[in-house]
Amino acid sequence: MRKDISNTVLKTNDLSIGYKKKNLINCIARGIDFEINKGELTAVIGVNGAGKSTLLKTLSGLIQPIKGEVLINNLKLNNISPEEMAKQVSLVLTEQSISKSLSVMELVALGRQPYTDWLGRLTKTDLKNLMNAIELVNIRSIKNKKCYELSDGQFQKVLIARALAQDTSLIILDEPTTHLDLYHKAYVLKLLQRLTKDTNKAILFATHEINLALQLCDKLLIIREDRVLFGKPSKLIELDAFQDLFPGELIHFDKESSSFKIK
Repeated sequence: MRKDISNTVLKTNDLSIGYKKKNLINCIARGIDFEINKGELTAVIGVNGAGKSTLLKTLSGLIQPIKGEVLINNLKLNNISPEEMAKQVSLVLTEQSISKSLSVMELVALGRQPYTDWLGRLTKTDLKNLMNAIELVNIRSIKNKKCYELSDGQFQKVLIARALAQDTSLIILDEPTTHLDLYHKAYVLKLLQRLTKDTNKAILFATHEINLALQLCDKLLIIREDRVLFGKPSKLIELDAFQDLFPGELIHFDKESSSFKIK
C-alpha cells in the first residue's frame, strides 16, 4: 500500500552536508535521513561545530547539498525557484541584517514580501495574516514600538511573528534562544511548541538547550561525529543516544530524569 505523503512537509534522503570550494569538498555530516510532518516541533542538536547551522542552511537552499536530496512538500529542493521557496519556507537566522529602526508592525509586515507587488503594498489578505501573526505570538501591546526599544526576548518573538506572517508550511530557526535568560529560553521554545499545534505548521530549529528540547519537542535530530540519529525523544533515550554525546568527565545523561546533569 502506498504511503500517504500529504502530511510530510520536509524529508531528506541520504543527505550529506558541508562546503564545496573549487575541487575541495569539506563534508561535515552524511547519511542524514529524516521526515517532519505537519504540526511537529523538531530540534537539531549536537556539539559545537557538528553542523547544525550548515544543515539548516542546506535545507533552506542557502547551501547546496554535497550528496542526496531534500524534499519540501514533496518537491525536490533543487526544482523550487527562489520565489516559490519564499512561500514554502520561513527562515529565522541568528545573525540577520535587520534594521532595528523599523517598528514591530513594519518588521512583521516584511513576512508578506513574497506576496506583495513591487511597491510592497499590503492587501486585506496581507493585513489579516500580519495581525493574525501578531495575535498568535501575543505582541499586540508592543506592535507600534521601534525594534531598538525591545528586549532580546521581545525581539525574538517579533522575528517569529514575521515568519508566521510569511504563511509557509515550514519554519526554520537557527538558535532562537541565543542571548536569552533561562525563563525566556523556555518561553520561546514553549511558544514554538504551541504554534505547531495552533497553526499545524512544521517547525525545525537548532539549539543547545537539549534539556528543554527533550521536554518540548516531538522529534530530535542528533548530529554526531560518527552518525546522525532521528526520532522521538523517548525512543532516542532508549537507544542511549545521549550517553556519550559530550565528554563524560564533566556531565552525564541521567536516563531517570531524561536530562543532562553535572557530575
